[in-house]
Amino acid sequence: MENERINVTKTFLPEQSEYQKILSRSWDKSWITNRGELVLELENKIKSQYNITNILATTNGTLPLQIAIKCLGLKGDIITTPFSYVATTSSIIWEGCTPVFVDIDADTFNIDPLKIESAITPDTSAILATHVFGNPCNIDEITKIAKKHNLKVIYDAAHCFGVSYKAQSIFEYGDVSTCSFHATKIFHTGEGGALFAKDKALFDTLFSHHNFGHNGPSGFHGLGINAKISELQAAMGLAVFPHLEAIFERRETLYKLYKKELAGKAQFQKIEENCDYNYSYMPVLFKNEAQLLKVIEVLNSNNIFPRRYFNPSLNTIDYVGGGVMPVSEDISNKILCLPLYFDLGEAQVKRISTLITNSILNE
Repeated sequence: MENERINVTKTFLPEQSEYQKILSRSWDKSWITNRGELVLELENKIKSQYNITNILATTNGTLPLQIAIKCLGLKGDIITTPFSYVATTSSIIWEGCTPVFVDIDADTFNIDPLKIESAITPDTSAILATHVFGNPCNIDEITKIAKKHNLKVIYDAAHCFGVSYKAQSIFEYGDVSTCSFHATKIFHTGEGGALFAKDKALFDTLFSHHNFGHNGPSGFHGLGINAKISELQAAMGLAVFPHLEAIFERRETLYKLYKKELAGKAQFQKIEENCDYNYSYMPVLFKNEAQLLKVIEVLNSNNIFPRRYFNPSLNTIDYVGGGVMPVSEDISNKILCLPLYFDLGEAQVKRISTLITNSILNE
């Protein structure tokens, strides 16, 4: 319907009966947290489906970043991107480290590996890079740099569920990778997230840290926090899981329709050639902020609400003081994520695209 409110995203929800049927298994046992059968089943399904070495589901997608920094024993400076959600930077600061920003590539929107080495000092302990909008970073170059300078690598893969790079799950790269299972994501558990680490000893430490530091019922493996996911959350994930293929296919169709309709009117993110993409977002880049603001005004007046992901550039936040990042700041001022979700219609995509086109032409 033309007057229907269209948000930037809409949570995919299975039939309530599907969720309730799964949840009843936990409900009937009165076991709703502390890694019951639903959590274990969800982890195993993800692990099997995407050929992942180790996975630990968590209650959200931010704690995994904080736990990874803690478990890796990181101190001092952590090189990171200014173009990401604020949790990427705030997690570094929360753990007592200092974010050192490196500007991004203007085409991929990911951290520019050509600028990383010049930012490395004796105080640098790691690189924390985001696969922006699910688009893989230049993993090969980051790996080379990290090995050369003996740095740890954490990938914020919050947007990356289902993405593979060189025929391998994106979660298999780096010392640790993290993901978000937030309600706005392609795969979700309402709130939730996950930790991934191929090294078994490191994974065991991550596991302990997410459960108060417990090493068995009465022993402790060190300092910990509570990041456990509940059975209620896992039940939602298990209910969503069978629909994933349809969700991926639908989003790809709508993404490609946007690109067709807006060809020549806006710039699109350059997606890494060696990846299977998940079409997690529909970012478009306008020629300047004035044009972007005009587009937002027109869309909002038609009950359509895109979002300015990611704005502002994180180096400009007052508690960071991250210097000047010209590419990130420029893109942050010109980028807009358009509505993209499972039950968005082709006619709605065409209408949004027409409104944008007319807005640009009528400047």
